[in-house]
Amino acid sequence: MSMNLPPTPGGGPSAEMTPGAAPVGAPVEADGAPVAAGQTQSTSEPGMDTKGTSVWKDAFQRLKRNPAAIAGAIIVVLFFLVAILAPVLAPYPGESVPGAREITPGNIPGPGEIGAYPLGLDRFGGDVLSKLIWGAQASLTIGIVSTAMGLAGGMLLGLLAGTFGGWVDGVVMRIVDILLSVPNLLLAVSIAAVLGQGQYAVMIAIGVSQVPIFARLLRSSMLTQKGSDYVLAAQTLGLSRSTITMSHVLPNSVGPVIVQATLTLATAVIDAAALSFLGLGGGRPETAEWGRMLTYAQAELGIAPWLAFLPGICIAVTALGFTLLGESLREALDPKSRRR
Repeated sequence: MSMNLPPTPGGGPSAEMTPGAAPVGAPVEADGAPVAAGQTQSTSEPGMDTKGTSVWKDAFQRLKRNPAAIAGAIIVVLFFLVAILAPVLAPYPGESVPGAREITPGNIPGPGEIGAYPLGLDRFGGDVLSKLIWGAQASLTIGIVSTAMGLAGGMLLGLLAGTFGGWVDGVVMRIVDILLSVPNLLLAVSIAAVLGQGQYAVMIAIGVSQVPIFARLLRSSMLTQKGSDYVLAAQTLGLSRSTITMSHVLPNSVGPVIVQATLTLATAVIDAAALSFLGLGGGRPETAEWGRMLTYAQAELGIAPWLAFLPGICIAVTALGFTLLGESLREALDPKSRRR
């Protein structure tokens, strides 16, 4: 049964309505069903998943399909496992010299020559395998602590500059520019030389050298976010500057900083080895640390080249793992990359 409607104001023909049909001009779904009140018309094609996902969840899904990210994650996980389980995996303590009697002038047993020492001995009679394992723990400790220090200091300066602007931004950025004017490793060497030899001096030196990187990155990200529509809407509603910054701007600005922290871990491992190689790491000559192993391997390159190759490979592979993971994470969080 149908109902005849009166003519429309424009004088057009009358419309007919059947029971259950949508009013003329009302939005309908792709299958012809009317859209209920309070609902948004679907613009997706049939079969498409219209459920929204967060940026980090989407990035994780992209990382799972990226071979470089998978390779980097495997290297990083293995590095963490070896470092954490060093007391279990290492055959000997880090500073022990169980093979001192096997060392003779002009002869250092190499990999496979003595069954008890699979990777050979160093010039002091220490087990190379054990030193590599304990060296991973030392590198992990220095890398995480120094990066955390640099991240905390850099985020504090970046937060001040990005929140207040004006003369505060000018002062903070001039300090950052002064720090950035000095090469990263040279700045770390200078600070470590002033503080003295020791692992804590190395951590502080590397951490301070990383502060300007995080400060500038967070400030730039916050300035970009402060021009967004949601910030203008929050200001219109009368929210305070501290509320807008801490509840809205800062959480949306830390993504690039987290990615940079992953990449900085690779630099921290290399810088820690470099400072130890230069003799600024402190400790005894038998101390298990990759950079220190390289230092004492120089004099033995002619008869025991593996003493330099093995720790060098560990440093390179570890740095490669953090770099692959960090670059893949940066690409996954890039809006231009997500649209492809």
